[in-house]
Amino acid sequence: MKTSPSAVLSRRKCPRQARSAVTVDAIFEGTLQVLLRAGSTRLNTTRVAERAGVSVGTLYQYFPNKQSLLYAVLERYLDRLMDLLEAACRSQHGRPAQEMTEAAVRAYLQVKADEPEISRALYAIVTELDACRLVEAAIQRAERALAAMLSSAGDGDFADPHAVARLLFAAVHGTLRMLYERDLPPVIGSDMESQLMTMCRAYIAAALRPPQAPASPAG
Repeated sequence: MKTSPSAVLSRRKCPRQARSAVTVDAIFEGTLQVLLRAGSTRLNTTRVAERAGVSVGTLYQYFPNKQSLLYAVLERYLDRLMDLLEAACRSQHGRPAQEMTEAAVRAYLQVKADEPEISRALYAIVTELDACRLVEAAIQRAERALAAMLSSAGDGDFADPHAVARLLFAAVHGTLRMLYERDLPPVIGSDMESQLMTMCRAYIAAALRPPQAPASPAG
């Protein structure tokens, strides 16, 4: 009988106590270190356990195989990334559209810039793990957060904030993925990020409708 993808990628159990949470944190950190040093092809549970300072048996209590471990690491990374983006968007509610867009996009870019090797390594395993649903869920979170922020713009409105948010995030996400998957030099990456910000500003300026003047009283 063929094993379903969900069964392969699911955890055995989730940490419920502080000690278990510390163990899982160590396993995640060990996974990232092995992934960066050896790549996903040479990564295995034995190497991760050694790097994390736990036994292979302990690791198997939480993750039944390499695939479920990498999937959990990717899921945690995306959750953290989306948490930070959502917080950045909430902090900008009510501000001018250009200001809020720049702040949200810069917050997203900064997380990527802080951990470029991790971003690059995790982008590479998305296809390997068939984690499209996981990525799509994260994208939807980003679009909702951006749409809610844009809907609160203090200097105008958008005909369809959700459509604007969708295209805005597609431009940012697609550009960054191309940068990391192609492993472009930092100088080129920095220049492209600057141009990406210029593009975002221009798009928001074109999509923003200025506030309408109040109607004159009849008569």
